[in-house]
Parts: sequence; structure tokens; C-alpha cells
Amino acid sequence: MQGHRVASFHLIKDEPAEVQKLLNTVTLNPDVQAVILTGGTGVSKRDGTYEAVVELLEKRLDGFGELFRSLSYQEIGSAAMMSRAVAGAYRGKVVISIPGSEAAVRLAMEKLILPELGHLVREVNR
Repeated sequence: MQGHRVASFHLIKDEPAEVQKLLNTVTLNPDVQAVILTGGTGVSKRDGTYEAVVELLEKRLDGFGELFRSLSYQEIGSAAMMSRAVAGAYRGKVVISIPGSEAAVRLAMEKLILPELGHLVREVNR
């Protein structure tokens, strides 16, 4: 994990209220510098994580979603447009929301998140 430590792990329903409750709780923990959410970023009726996250973000990193979709397009083609991956800052923490498929998580972690996470955390806290 390139020197990063997992402070906690939570499995919750893709319900906006639950997602926001979790973000509000974990961002109070001084040991947490970043929160990575997986799942709920699609366009189906049951996908509500994107709305819950975007509503709370104080600053958005639009380039994250753009890069994720570009990299996804190289792997899965035009279906990449259905991803609503998003990242930003909330309460001095990095918040990243990515699709829940194993391939999407691997892609996001290896190509975007792990290479930049330390830098993101430093910038959010400057």
C-alpha cells in the first residue's frame, strides 16, 4: 500500500444518508487522512453514493473522474462513460469515490490513487 495504512473498513448500504453519516463520522477521526468509497457510482436507480459524496465535498477534483474514465475507456470502451467516479476534499480529508467492480478498484488504486495519495493529503492540508 506504498506506506499507507488502513485505519478502518466499513460495509454499508448504498443509501445516501448512510454514506453521508459514515463520511461525517470517519472524517472526525484525526488518524484518517483519506476516505475511499467503492460502489454506487453508476447510473442505476440504486446508485446513490455519487450524490451523497458530491453534496458534501467542499472542493472537487474533477480531473480524478476525467482521468479515471479515460483509463477505463482504454480497458472497457464506451461503457466507461457510465462511471461517476469523483474525488475531492471534505473537512480536510481526501474523499475518493470509485466504482465497486474489482477491475475498476484495481485500476483506480494502481494508476491514480496510490501514486498520488500522499501528495493529495499534503495539498488538502496546506
